[in-house]
Amino acid sequence: MPSTADTTTLPWGSVWGQEAAVDSLRAAASDVQGMTHAWLITGPPGSGRSTLAYAFAAALIAADERDEPTMRQVLAGTHPDLTALRTERVIITIDEARRLVERAAFSPSLGRHRVIVVEDADRMTERTSNVLLKSLEEPPERTVWVLCAPSDADLLPTIRSRVRTLRLREPEVGDVAALVRSRTGVSAEIAEQAARHAQRHIGMAQRLATDAAARERRDETLRSVLRVRGVGDAVEVAARIVEVATDDAKALTAERDAEERATLLRTIGVSEGQAVPPAVRSQLSALEDDQKRRATRSLRDGIDRVLTDLQSLFRDVVMLQFGRAEGLVNTELSSDLRALAGAWEPVRTLAVLDQLQTTRRSLEQNAAPALALESLLVTVISGRTTT
Repeated sequence: MPSTADTTTLPWGSVWGQEAAVDSLRAAASDVQGMTHAWLITGPPGSGRSTLAYAFAAALIAADERDEPTMRQVLAGTHPDLTALRTERVIITIDEARRLVERAAFSPSLGRHRVIVVEDADRMTERTSNVLLKSLEEPPERTVWVLCAPSDADLLPTIRSRVRTLRLREPEVGDVAALVRSRTGVSAEIAEQAARHAQRHIGMAQRLATDAAARERRDETLRSVLRVRGVGDAVEVAARIVEVATDDAKALTAERDAEERATLLRTIGVSEGQAVPPAVRSQLSALEDDQKRRATRSLRDGIDRVLTDLQSLFRDVVMLQFGRAEGLVNTELSSDLRALAGAWEPVRTLAVLDQLQTTRRSLEQNAAPALALESLLVTVISGRTTT
């Protein structure tokens, strides 16, 4: 049955490919009496979880669907009845969670509801999650929580039992390619390759489509892993991956860091090049600490992206080993993948995929990135998992 949602109008115009979810949330926003006050939106990276969460927030806060000024203010993140958290840290801290709970206790000041959006709910530890429990279970009458995570399995059962879950569909490669092409104007070939390599992650697909250097780095990383033959190679390739991820993280954060520093100095009345007075050095130091934490997260996210690419590589090998040649992510490496599929037993490839998950968990627990990657690459060489 075709969707009844009109996603060309505010606040749903920026939501793409999730018509059924829009239908559900649009109906919920208009049903004041039967309103669910705690939601969890799940879907793979790039599926539009956050975009949909803010569209829902706009629909909840606005007086009705004709109240465009309010909806635009919510979508811009400036409405007083919207509280949003997208942590710049590796995890969401207990202090951040407590501040959300405090905000949730206030009645809405201008809109129909107060909405609390948590973009990275999967980054909450158990102790942090426990801070939210009572507020999720018994929120004030006009407060709505909207959590976002890749899957409901990323949250504690106690959280899952207190929310209504809305699962987003994963778009097809062809759909993402068409969207990327319409937004960027790249060729159909580059758009298809970017959508495939990004594994249908819309934001990453756009970056790959418009950044030739990013495409080259990805290709070189995968080829270098395929060329690893000994421990020396493993150490060298691991170091190179960390170096590239570090450079990438710096490139993504340097401009923002400089702008934040300049804004702070202007706010406190310090001209460019002028010495910072001792009385305000603590503010500058606090900003620098936040920027360092953001850089750490950006580096970890970059390495996690490499692990996702490697996962696609060895998934392709397993598929070939079981006679499945359709749906490969890395078709440009087809000859290398077929050679590896013939040389290895499936159990060895599965051991590498298991080690990829172990590496991801180790990095989440603050393991040294180079050491974690070296351990992974030793498994690639030997076929034996390491601890």
